[in-house]
Amino acid sequence: MLAYVIPLCMVMMGIAAALNVYRLIKGPDLPDRVLALDTLYINALAIIVLFGIWLTSDLFFEAALLIAVTGFVSTVALGKHMLHGEIID
Repeated sequence: MLAYVIPLCMVMMGIAAALNVYRLIKGPDLPDRVLALDTLYINALAIIVLFGIWLTSDLFFEAALLIAVTGFVSTVALGKHMLHGEIID
């Protein structure tokens, strides 16, 4: 059963990522683009975790953890830059 469900979920996450890239390029304002980038890394994280479950490999979960930390830090840095204009006070 998982042989059918996991590739289907990966395709759906790929479609969601493509829609996020569209919003990232077309977004009318900077906050829309930051939100699209934040959602894009979460979708990429989900695709990597699904791929790791599909291949039963622990290496993909470590990569997903690194992407999650990097994505969180970049979202905080972009949010601070949008509010204050500087990242480091």
